[in-house]
Amino acid sequence: MPRKRKNVKEELPEIEAEPRVQLITDVIEKNFMPYAMSVIISRAIPEIDGFKPSQRKLLYTMYKMGLLTGPRTKSANIVGSTMKLNPHGDASIYETMVRLTRANETLLHPFIDSKGSFGKQYSRDMAYAAPRYTEAKLDKFAAELFRGIDKDAVDMIDNYDNTMKEPSLLPTTFPNILVSPNNGIAVSMATSICSFNLGEICDATIQLLRNPDTGVDAILDVMPAPDFPGGAYIIYNRDRMREIYETGKGSIKMRAKCSFDQANNIIEILEIPYSTQIEAILGKLTDLVKEGKLKEITNFRDEIDINGFKLAIDVKRGTDYDKLLAKLYRTTPLESNFACNFNVLIDGAPVQLGVIPILQEWIKFRVGCLRRELTFDLQKKKDKLHLLLGLGKILLDIDKAIKIVRETKLEKDVVPNLMAGFGIDEIQAEFIAEIKLRYLNREYILNRIQEIEDLQKEIADLEATVSSERRLKSVIVSQLKEIKSKYAKPRKSMLIHENDIDEPEEEEYDNSFAGKIFLTREGYFKKILHISLKGNDEHKHKDGDEVVYEDEAQNSDELIFFSDRAQAYKAHVADFSTCKASELGDYIPTKLGFDEGEKVLSVIRVPEYRAGENVVFIFRNGKGVRVPVSSYETKTNRKKLTNAYSSASPAVAAIHEKEPFDLMMVSNIGKALVISSSLIPEKTTRSANGVTLYTLRKKQEIDYVVADPASKGHNVKKYRKTKIPAVGTQLEELDIETQQITMI
Repeated sequence: MPRKRKNVKEELPEIEAEPRVQLITDVIEKNFMPYAMSVIISRAIPEIDGFKPSQRKLLYTMYKMGLLTGPRTKSANIVGSTMKLNPHGDASIYETMVRLTRANETLLHPFIDSKGSFGKQYSRDMAYAAPRYTEAKLDKFAAELFRGIDKDAVDMIDNYDNTMKEPSLLPTTFPNILVSPNNGIAVSMATSICSFNLGEICDATIQLLRNPDTGVDAILDVMPAPDFPGGAYIIYNRDRMREIYETGKGSIKMRAKCSFDQANNIIEILEIPYSTQIEAILGKLTDLVKEGKLKEITNFRDEIDINGFKLAIDVKRGTDYDKLLAKLYRTTPLESNFACNFNVLIDGAPVQLGVIPILQEWIKFRVGCLRRELTFDLQKKKDKLHLLLGLGKILLDIDKAIKIVRETKLEKDVVPNLMAGFGIDEIQAEFIAEIKLRYLNREYILNRIQEIEDLQKEIADLEATVSSERRLKSVIVSQLKEIKSKYAKPRKSMLIHENDIDEPEEEEYDNSFAGKIFLTREGYFKKILHISLKGNDEHKHKDGDEVVYEDEAQNSDELIFFSDRAQAYKAHVADFSTCKASELGDYIPTKLGFDEGEKVLSVIRVPEYRAGENVVFIFRNGKGVRVPVSSYETKTNRKKLTNAYSSASPAVAAIHEKEPFDLMMVSNIGKALVISSSLIPEKTTRSANGVTLYTLRKKQEIDYVVADPASKGHNVKKYRKTKIPAVGTQLEELDIETQQITMI
């Protein structure tokens, strides 16, 4: 008899899923979470003093090297010394140092006085020299970072190998967290803090110190907007700025500062937004000139020299400078946004804060630093007073003190004998025993005793200050006023109010393009000349893809791409380069910057926004709606519209209705109905849910839609419905075989 086969499952022990799940969570908890917190706390996010650990370690090393007052030293020397506190390598240390230098122009108030080539913040390709060639020392302004650091103003902690001490924070005497721009990317978290004018920050902080209930509007009056090292213009919107001040998150629109040299037909770009670089501008200009979209420009060049930034653009004679500049702002990074994300470490935890909460946290931090510093001074004065009080007692009998010292046989007994002879403690006796013989005269002792009264007054004043938060804040106010008078600079980034900017004229397009546009089901767009289509109508696609939309077009026509996430993206035909049918074309989600995973639903071409034209939306739940095309017209050059249509049910089709047309809706069980688009109600609200067109039962939904089904071979009479809602009719075999088109 054949052997009975054992069941494999019987031979294997039962494997439980729970221990496996537990193991994964343990790995994440024990390995990933400490790593993530280390990156957040120890590298990427600044603390309330405005520094990341790498920056703080570098500056403190330079302070201990005596570079606050001494001559410059080679950067390589600074980098090497910093490695005693920061073990992450010389390259990263030097890169940190470069950003803090005056030459790099990253900071409004640089902390490092540099000599040599340190690159520029506004250039990606202008590399800094090696550390063996450059020199540096601390700038005078950096003294405000260390005031009180040697008086126990902050905690000192061990370095990575426990051989040295370093400060946990720097006791900055001004809110550096909002004066020095900072950015960083941690794990699942990032920070981007813009810089503010030092004088305005001091005024705003003083106002908050004097009145803790100061509101955002009062702060905006004193400190209306950020101030960037590179200057340029801030397009100012008070409401948008208020939101940033309140939440610590938002976007600041900036544009370049330009001048016109009409004698030589040159536009000179003198300052650019902090968030862009000259290479990005030059690259975009190159692309636009090649595409023929900037025909007014004959040449452009980088003219950066020892005098600073300059980008020169040669233009044709007779060019309207204002119109060209408006076009440059629209199409190049000469106008760009700075994204604000004020994430700060407070007591070791990352928090997103607005401007006022950050200033309040800094005030609390600074009050603590000042209290510790004054407590240190107070104890020193108390110690000195204690010694002087002991010295005062020997005034009663100097000869007795001399006699005690002279008649004491053993040196170790001098202090005990003085203690017994004058009723003083050991510290006082040690002080008296160490006084030189030349000072044992009445004049010296009387002068020292006169200090007692002054010391007692100073001690009483310090004690009152240390115990009073109001007095501590008053000291901080005085320090801020001093800093403002010594270091404040005029604002670099000027403000342009949104309402003061004239709307740019509508862009003119070269309508010499003669051809057709195509969109495929997978979202590839082609713009093809008629001459290229002759004899070559076969399109190249990816497997399973096909053309679902084609139309005649001109460069000036506006295109509205609807996505499957109820969003619309606007572009012009001119924004796309011509291609051949044998090419895949532009992938719309990438070209127009769709969100991750977002796909194209449909496209409509709008030569102009005419009354009576609509977009017909058909939803999977059998509902439909007509939305006027004019609802998508925008006065500004907006590229993305959210809530472009209802998201209550996924959309199956979005069809441009220039005049009433027939549309066929086919369900997932193979039933169809045909109605005229004129039966679908028109709604003025883009996000309207619409009305039921197709009555569906449970688990039924609209599968696809065919526009103008008669032209595509469908038996329209069989499925025609004149009233809505309606029930579908089973598709004929011929109709099933007909090509299904979901977009037009």
